[in-house]
Amino acid sequence: MAKITAAEVNELRKATGAGMMDCKKALVEADGDKEKAIEYLRKHGQKVAAKRADRDASEGVIIAKVSDDKTFGAVLRVSCETDFVAKNQDFIDFVNSLVDTAVANKVANVDELKATLIDGKSISDIVLEQLAKIGEKIEIVEYQVIEAPIVFAYIHPGNRLATIMGMNMADVEDIETIGKEVNMQIAAMAPIALDKNGVDSKTIEQEIEIGKDQARQEGKPEAMLEKIAMGKLNKFYRENTLLAQKFVRDNKMSVEQYLQSANKDLTVTGFYRLALA
Repeated sequence: MAKITAAEVNELRKATGAGMMDCKKALVEADGDKEKAIEYLRKHGQKVAAKRADRDASEGVIIAKVSDDKTFGAVLRVSCETDFVAKNQDFIDFVNSLVDTAVANKVANVDELKATLIDGKSISDIVLEQLAKIGEKIEIVEYQVIEAPIVFAYIHPGNRLATIMGMNMADVEDIETIGKEVNMQIAAMAPIALDKNGVDSKTIEQEIEIGKDQARQEGKPEAMLEKIAMGKLNKFYRENTLLAQKFVRDNKMSVEQYLQSANKDLTVTGFYRLALA
C-alpha cells in the first residue's frame, strides 16, 4: 500500500473541494492514484468537479488574442517556476509579444510557433534566452488556435485563465456582446466540450459507471441501474457541455437558446480554455 502524504491529501482537497478526511480515505482506497481517488469520491456521492485538462499547471502566464480581421484567434500558455516571475511585467510583455507574432502570422500549431522567427531568431531560441536571463525554467506549455467567420478572445484579470471561441456568423446584431458573454461563460463554467458529441468515449463510459455505482449504493434494483445512469449522463451533458449549459446571465435558457435568440442559425464552432491551477 502506498504511503499517503499530507501534501497529496492537500493537493486532492484543492482539486476537488472535498474534506481532508474524505480525500485521505479516497487516496488510501486508490493506493495513491489521484485520478482513481477522484473517481472514488464521485462514486461515493462527493460533489467534485469533472476531470479537467487544465488542472495540471505550474505558474505562468496565459494570453489570448485575435487577428485584426477577427477570423483567427490564438491562446498561449508559457510556464515559469514562481509567482514572482509570472507577475513581472517584463515576462507578461514577453508572452504578449509571442502571441502577437503568432496571430500576425496565423501560426497553426506549437511546433510551427517554436520555429517562427522574430528578428532573425526562432521563438524556441528566444525562450532559451529568457531562461538564461530570468534564471527559471521557461517553457511553452500549450498553444491553441481557432479560425472561424468571427473569433473572440478573453483574458481573465491576472493572466491565469484565457479563452478563445469561434462563431459561424459575423453579421449578427450585437455579435460583439454575444461573443463576450459566451467567452465569459466558457471562462466561468469550464465546459469540457461544445456538445455531447464532443465528449470522448472514455469519459462517457466513466460517467455511466459512476452513475450505476451511485444508484447501486442508493439501493436501486440492478434492472434500473442502466436507465438511472443514462439519466445522470444527460445531466452531466447539461452541466459540462457549452451549448447545453444554463446561460450564466439568464439561467432560464441554455447557451444554445441564448445564441438562437439572436439568430436561429447562430452557433459556436469551437473553443479553447486554458487555465492555471
